Amino acid sequence: MGLAWQQGPLSTRSVGRFLSPVPLPERLLFAEPLRRRMRVRFGGEWIVDSEDVVLLHEPGHYPVAFFPKSAIAEGVLEGSDRVTQHRELGDTSWYTVAAGEGRAERAAWEYTGLPEYADVLKDRVAFAWRAMEAFYEEDERIVGHAADLYHRNDIRTTSRHLVVRDGDRVIADTHRPVVLYESGFAPRWYVPREDLDEAALTPVEGQTFCPYKGLASYYDIGSHAGAAWGYEQAWTEVERISGLVSFEPDKIEVYLDGVRQTLAPGQTVVPHGVDRGLDTDEIEKRTV
Repeated sequence: MGLAWQQGPLSTRSVGRFLSPVPLPERLLFAEPLRRRMRVRFGGEWIVDSEDVVLLHEPGHYPVAFFPKSAIAEGVLEGSDRVTQHRELGDTSWYTVAAGEGRAERAAWEYTGLPEYADVLKDRVAFAWRAMEAFYEEDERIVGHAADLYHRNDIRTTSRHLVVRDGDRVIADTHRPVVLYESGFAPRWYVPREDLDEAALTPVEGQTFCPYKGLASYYDIGSHAGAAWGYEQAWTEVERISGLVSFEPDKIEVYLDGVRQTLAPGQTVVPHGVDRGLDTDEIEKRTV
């Protein structure tokens, strides 16, 4: 979750509410400077490199990075006749992106009919994430979508008693779980492998990835498909969960201090596929 995605404060499904005597608009858009150097690669070339990036948060969408047109390499943007309408931001002009051997139609856009209150986006262009080869912050590749400045993960150790069961079979029993608090989500409890029955976990083919944690592998438990998952090599920011296993409480019995856990409303996770043809080696490396 971030500012406007999942159950964030600007999402249409927010778990919280603004304490205001005046009703707020149904949709609130928020734009802010990213304050990070961001680059885009396409056709084997760097087509934009800027420290002056504006991040747009729109309800129900991942953050989108907008670059000043002056920072885009000459000849990369080719105008088109396609113009669409954004409900708040007006006319949207679309570009073909061309560089090196690459060419992608409708792969970039600019809001050309902006209302005055949104002029922070004037003369800025966004690139379609899936159409580009890669996005980078400095020399590190950013996968999935632009990093949301309001999404964070906090990891804490605890001595609470966590038990996972499949009927009469105990799958895990530990007094040393690790809890992951991720923005907008209920706590996720991770178990050291020494405290679980490895024979109960059947690896599943295929992986998804989280833009903040890395590649996730999944396991079936008996007839319960995808009831457990783990990050074998979680990214540096959350490496404490590397090699641990977490369990989905709506698929398998999970008890914390004797209380059965349930999946909180609105907590269904939308998994990311390994998009844009990325293979697992590219995701794990993430460097130029």
